[in-house]
Amino acid sequence: MAFRKAVKGTALIGGGAIATVFGLSQFSQYRNKHGALVQVQAAEDVPVKNHLPSREQQILALQTVGEFDVIVIGGGATGCGCALDAATRGLKTALLERYDFSSGTSSRSTKLIHGGVRYLQKAIMKLDFEQYRMVKEALEERAHLLQSAPHLSAPLPIMLPIYKWWQLPYYWIGIKLYDLVAGSQCLKSSYVLTKARALELFPMLRKDKLVGAIVYYDGQHNDARMNLAIALTAARYGAATANYAEVCHLLKSTDPASGRPRVCGVRCRDVLTGKEFDVRAKCVINATGPFTDSVRKMDDEEVPNICQPSAGVHIVMPGYYSPDNMGLLDPATSDGRVIFFLPWEKMTIAGTTDSPTDVTSHPIPTEEDINFILSEVRNYLGADVE
Repeated sequence: MAFRKAVKGTALIGGGAIATVFGLSQFSQYRNKHGALVQVQAAEDVPVKNHLPSREQQILALQTVGEFDVIVIGGGATGCGCALDAATRGLKTALLERYDFSSGTSSRSTKLIHGGVRYLQKAIMKLDFEQYRMVKEALEERAHLLQSAPHLSAPLPIMLPIYKWWQLPYYWIGIKLYDLVAGSQCLKSSYVLTKARALELFPMLRKDKLVGAIVYYDGQHNDARMNLAIALTAARYGAATANYAEVCHLLKSTDPASGRPRVCGVRCRDVLTGKEFDVRAKCVINATGPFTDSVRKMDDEEVPNICQPSAGVHIVMPGYYSPDNMGLLDPATSDGRVIFFLPWEKMTIAGTTDSPTDVTSHPIPTEEDINFILSEVRNYLGADVE
């Protein structure tokens, strides 16, 4: 009787959720069709180099080119993406990274390419179009990455264990809506597993009170190698890319139109040799992630901070904690967050947290964060798994 009521209630909620997603989808299509956004096409005849220039050649180019169109500060995923985008549009581009490419945040992700099931839930519950739009765009980008870099990315089935009967129809509708939003770019339709089948695929699961499981698909990729591949592609399209090239300060000149000082380049230091030189450009992009404010203060020391750094901790566990080809999602931790439990390079990654932290190049997880992840993982693993 309780299960029947749960199914009826969930059906009503599901019907409303489907109507909401449909409405958001129609609004999104209308906005895309009638919006004022301008699409800029890449240049058609941008030459591609057969051989990558050496670092010495790239440093020489930075010193000898009179003026670039764009300088990008930061060699993470965002910075390398900006550099590739600019270079393929025919812009004379420079990319500077003070350490190595993908040495910071961009190599410390959960390794997933996903739209975000939790964001879709918020979009539906709060009728938030921007959340829906973000999920839709992320799912489109997921498809692009899987298509353009199959050697670095692949679909990954993720299991959502169910320990209460009422959760089964509730989560099933949510996951099906996720498939619906992906549309033709859905990797594979989600499906329900019996308790026996779930334990067969994920033997480490806690058996008592397990009802069954739902499996859906998202993308997994090698974040650091993907980052490097984008940087190298930008270099092949003519961008002067250099790692271990630190920006010391910004260069300024007087804008003839307004009479105000404007950024016209950077003072750069080759970390490997210690040599300093100027690199000039019409535009400077700050893509330094958590270090955004330090670059902004090079322009104006009085400017208030706009970046609130937070730490997302992952822990690496032995590979036997998860199957080689399936992940696990805890959709509702004790404090309302989401925990992923994913196979990676013959090991298992568990995370993530989200807590305020100080800006540092080498963040260290706290004992509290580590214990929180371990505690949540234990809720889903059998007692015999240590």
